[in-house]
Amino acid sequence: MPADAAEEIRGTAHGTAPVPLSVLDLVTVGAGRTATDALRTSVDIVRLAEGRGFQRYWVAEHHSMPGVASSSPAVILAHLAAHTDRIRLGSGGVMLPNHAPLVIAEQFGTLEAMAPGRVDLGLGRAPGTDGATAAALRRTERLNEGADDFPQQLAELVRFLDDDFPDGHPYARIHAVPGPVQATSPGGVQSAHRPPVWLLGSSGFSARLAGTLGLPFAFAHHFSAQNTIPALDLYRESFRPSAVLDAPYALIGVSALATDDEKEARMQVLAAALNMVRLRTGRPGLVPTPEEAEAYDFSPMEEEFVRSWNANVIHGTADEVRSGLDDLHKRTGADELMLTANAHGGDVRLRSYELIADAYGLPTPA
Repeated sequence: MPADAAEEIRGTAHGTAPVPLSVLDLVTVGAGRTATDALRTSVDIVRLAEGRGFQRYWVAEHHSMPGVASSSPAVILAHLAAHTDRIRLGSGGVMLPNHAPLVIAEQFGTLEAMAPGRVDLGLGRAPGTDGATAAALRRTERLNEGADDFPQQLAELVRFLDDDFPDGHPYARIHAVPGPVQATSPGGVQSAHRPPVWLLGSSGFSARLAGTLGLPFAFAHHFSAQNTIPALDLYRESFRPSAVLDAPYALIGVSALATDDEKEARMQVLAAALNMVRLRTGRPGLVPTPEEAEAYDFSPMEEEFVRSWNANVIHGTADEVRSGLDDLHKRTGADELMLTANAHGGDVRLRSYELIADAYGLPTPA
């Protein structure tokens, strides 16, 4: 990694935001909408995020979920790179056990060539789906093997990214292209730069590994809020300075939805919660409309799930969301907040980021 690697990782806060703000995109598809609609919304949101000073824009890997069209982060990031000039783009994350390390190195080397100096490679050790789909992705039923081998897979991936397998290694003459080998080939003029690696997690495993390796860490607060502070504490306690960072840097993913009035926020959040109810009970589908959610007859168990789920969704007017984000930052000490807006319509999601940017006085495009 170059000497300025930490500068690519550490963001800059704008306006009155306590820390840099970023966006996590699941490319959600609502009932009555298409994946094409969702991807067009992603372009609209990334353009807004770039213009308003958000730090980075990440896309998450999920599979076999009709309401989530982000099964191929690298493809989507290439599309977003063509519509932006400055904002950092990355995976939040690529699920490493689902892919050969060389394939990921090639994909993100290609992205780096498309958008030099603004690509992040966030890695997770979960499948991003159910067990049967994970088996189909990996062509094996030994699903625990991928997660258990995560540190070894990570080390192999980094070797491919840096093109530095030692002499005698079986992969010493294999190169991820585009990549550093092109800079050292006769007549090579390509930059040896490669994307910084982040570790993602929702428990302590990746927190400890990221700290031990001196890597930046992203925690999934939006679906594992009870583990946020313990995981961040573990990351900071485990941290060892590295060539990448001399001090810990942790961002957290946050479900946040701002609307022009509080009632609309409640309706949109209820629809997103119903989508999660269906997902958790083996009935994944498109994100329902607010009207469908209001008419739905929740069972007592489902009502309890909705209450618990929505307790960790910061929603309401722009001022209410700003206050909630400020409080969350104070409680966690996160170095960056990555916001994900889950709602039925793309227009609602786009408006949410606009309202939050206004609430913090983020820059407006010239």
